[in-house]
Amino acid sequence: MMSTRTAGPTFREGDEVVLAQGSYQGTLGVFLRLKQDVNWADITERNGDVRSHPVIWLAHSASAIPGFTN
Repeated sequence: MMSTRTAGPTFREGDEVVLAQGSYQGTLGVFLRLKQDVNWADITERNGDVRSHPVIWLAHSASAIPGFTN
C-alpha cells in the first residue's frame, strides 16, 4: 500500500542532504524528488549516482543551513 503522507521533514528540489540513518549513513547528496510513495525520495549522491532512500533517513546537510558554523 502506498502512502500519500510524508514521514519526515520537508525537502525541496536542490536541498543538500545527508543520510542520517541506514547502512549508507553519512552519504552526502542533493534532494531530487519524492517517489510515488512519498515516504521515499531520490537523491543524487556526490559520486553522481541517483538512489532512492526512505525520507526518514534524510536530514538537511549542516553545510546548507544558513548561519551554521563549525
